[in-house]
Amino acid sequence: MRNFGGVTSDLPTTAGALREAGYAPRGVKAEIRENLLAALRDGRDPWPGIVGFDRTVLPQLERALLAGHDVVLLGERGQGKTRLLRTIVGLLDEWTPVIEGAELNEHPLDPITPESKRRAQELGDDLPVTWKHRDERFAEKLATPDTSVGDLVGDVDPVKVAQGRSLGDPETIHYGLLPRSHRGVIAVNELPDLAERIQVALLNVMEERDIQIRGYTLRLPLDVLLVATANPEDYTNRGRIITPLKDRFGAEIRTHYPLEVDAEVELVRQEAHLVAEVGDHLLEVIARFVRYLRESSSIDQRSGVSARFAVAAAETVAASALRRSALIGENPPIARPIDLESVTEVLRGKLEFEAGEEGREQEVLVHLLRRAVADTARSTFAGVDLRPLAELVSDGHPVATGERVHPGDLLAALPELPVLHDVAQRVGAGPKDPAGRIASAVELALESLYLTRQLAKDSDDDRTVYG
Repeated sequence: MRNFGGVTSDLPTTAGALREAGYAPRGVKAEIRENLLAALRDGRDPWPGIVGFDRTVLPQLERALLAGHDVVLLGERGQGKTRLLRTIVGLLDEWTPVIEGAELNEHPLDPITPESKRRAQELGDDLPVTWKHRDERFAEKLATPDTSVGDLVGDVDPVKVAQGRSLGDPETIHYGLLPRSHRGVIAVNELPDLAERIQVALLNVMEERDIQIRGYTLRLPLDVLLVATANPEDYTNRGRIITPLKDRFGAEIRTHYPLEVDAEVELVRQEAHLVAEVGDHLLEVIARFVRYLRESSSIDQRSGVSARFAVAAAETVAASALRRSALIGENPPIARPIDLESVTEVLRGKLEFEAGEEGREQEVLVHLLRRAVADTARSTFAGVDLRPLAELVSDGHPVATGERVHPGDLLAALPELPVLHDVAQRVGAGPKDPAGRIASAVELALESLYLTRQLAKDSDDDRTVYG
């Protein structure tokens, strides 16, 4: 019994024991295919954490993997391409045998490097075996213009030459990322950013599965799944995928932003690290706001509006609520619609505006945010008659809110009304919930009445009054 990466097991520790146990070599693409089919048959989700691609991207990716194709994901920034590629690791076997001490992840019964072949011949069934977890069989490379052939494929190791080996000796090679990903998955992010001469170095790896270094060929039957990402804008701005390389990818799959508001809310809830409570009604406002930004002619849609914008917006709203709780002693900190105002000010720099919109950026964002609030309120309070609330506030019960207004003070300004219970109930708040949760619902209703011109609103630096 031995310990492999923190897991004690009675797995085979020599090539002979491995052979007797029936661990025959199996290609990484066949391994992924079999595990994916098993997940689909068992009704298990092969793509945990991936939101909004169920009927579009994922079926295409599954077909590509079942076909054994290398894949490039094409889409705008912030569409979850890298996150999706990382989940492919979950389709690998949890543990796989490799030759102990070998540079590459070679199967003990199928060595490919000269050194491992020599050791296998000398030691026979006593060749030592260790086990690697699937997380160690995934490599990720961000393509940058300074990436070299040596980084990806390999180069002559001057240290080994200095030790007395000749340049023609294959054992002088220092292997790059691709050979070291043997029997695994390698992801290249932003592939068009690779210089064209570097992309050429990938041709043989993808088609003939060999590598060429410094004028001589070392044939290694590499077993890798190559996956890559690219932004359509990169083809014209920073580079392109050369045609021969593009031809070697078996599948090019287009990704997209979430198609439904609910999917965007689920994605934000999953990815955001919120330091205060942010209700689903506020996340819906953020989701609608982001969708309107993606549809706006004032925003440069070639750059896209990343899902990271929505995540950062939710985190900013939560931070605004946390700051207010520190200023006024609100506990627990709960976000209210007033906190949405911080989004347009803090995150404006994350957006690319069209050339004709200079000086109007804040105006555009405020308009779209108000539209998102109005549409969310209309959806949330559908069927609730808000006129009694509007009449009450208009008839001498102004309501103040702001970053220094306690939610208890906001609610104290309003007498008991049945409509207030209906409003709170629509956002999932009950009479025994914290005042901040109920105040958040009431504030959304008041803002809705203002946006439909049933109430007036006066604002200064840190205080807003509905009346």
